[in-house]
Amino acid sequence: MQAIQRLSAEVRQYIIITGNYWAFTLTDGALRMLVVLHFYQLGYQALDIALLFLFYELFGVITNLFGGWLGARWGLNKTMNIGLAMQVVALSMLLVPASLLSVAWVMAAQALSGIAKDLNKMSAKSAIKTLVPKDAEGALFKWVAALTGSKNTLKGVGFFLGGVLLAVLEFQGAILSMAIGLFVIWIASLVLLKKDLGKAKNKPKFKEIFSKSRAINDLSAARLFLFGARDVWFVVALPVYLSSVFGWDHWIVGSFLATWIILYGFVQTFAPRLIGNTFTPSHDSWSHLPSSKPLAPDGKAAFKWALPLALAPAIIAIVLGIDISSGVDSSLNSEQNQHQLAQWTIIIGLAVFGILFAINSSLHSYLIVSYASDDGVSLDVGFYYMANALGRLIGTVLSGWVFQQSGLIACLWISSLFVLIAAIISIRLPTHAQR
Repeated sequence: MQAIQRLSAEVRQYIIITGNYWAFTLTDGALRMLVVLHFYQLGYQALDIALLFLFYELFGVITNLFGGWLGARWGLNKTMNIGLAMQVVALSMLLVPASLLSVAWVMAAQALSGIAKDLNKMSAKSAIKTLVPKDAEGALFKWVAALTGSKNTLKGVGFFLGGVLLAVLEFQGAILSMAIGLFVIWIASLVLLKKDLGKAKNKPKFKEIFSKSRAINDLSAARLFLFGARDVWFVVALPVYLSSVFGWDHWIVGSFLATWIILYGFVQTFAPRLIGNTFTPSHDSWSHLPSSKPLAPDGKAAFKWALPLALAPAIIAIVLGIDISSGVDSSLNSEQNQHQLAQWTIIIGLAVFGILFAINSSLHSYLIVSYASDDGVSLDVGFYYMANALGRLIGTVLSGWVFQQSGLIACLWISSLFVLIAAIISIRLPTHAQR
């Protein structure tokens, strides 16, 4: 406790915000895995499961759009605490008897959870801008990467936790344990979080919820396609494919996806080192900049890192489509070889995709905080994460529908196309010299 007291006020607030974000993320990841596995176990089809998350993603779009405005007017401490409280309520809604756990009721609970998640996320990302000095872009990149990476690592742990809790405590027992834990975190946050965090000096008008910045609009559009590219094959199609085609048990599916998310979070945390957070000036326009201050990545880096990501799902789709059984002696058990090829393709391909996606995601997360206005930062960040939520919504619905109609390979090709579109949009993002 003495060591914590010696820290600066900004660092203490960052720790509280991160702790809130971590706790929320654990329950969010676990809840998603619980719903997917529990309802698949009940016999729901892939598209039906995707529709359970429809309101979760839809209300995330609405929440980010209006939540940024509320954060600028009320303060980010209030929006974060409201998000925690709403998640407790959403979890409690799923404690009704199994006979009352209808699709409509689950969708309503997921809608509330979607609002809660994006209030929490928007508040956490916006708060960093208020805690880092204006001229410390390199530090800002590292802080954003650390928060984003650690959050996704905990989300992976939540996936694993959801699978384990479902096996040990069953559905309602798992939900109850998470609701109690998050309620305790909410009480602590009410006491410890700074009251005026992120509140705009000039109260923004309601019409200002839409960004007027070309850079933020372009980055938001790129983010929409980036996250649509991930969710179109990862959210529903992949776990159902692993369970139905490979015959993996639920706990194996949960553990595998959890491991991927955890490693993905680690890569995000170290993204500044992987990208290289310094760029050597090579033009006269850099001459006015102090040589002692490194430059963080800009829009050009977003374009360059999106290109290899677009190749990853395309290569996976090509390999999965190869038929090695033709012309092969049946004694070699060609069906088993085909099965093993598919498994290794998914495992290795998902690892490569995860590394590249983590770098792209971390880079985008830094750029939005960097581009955002200093006063009322949550307005710009909220608009950006509205696009992020819309991309997840599109990806989630397509993940269930396309997989059910055409299979995983079709989902992968759409993923590749979406990333390519994000790369093309990123060409318009400003460089350091333009800014």
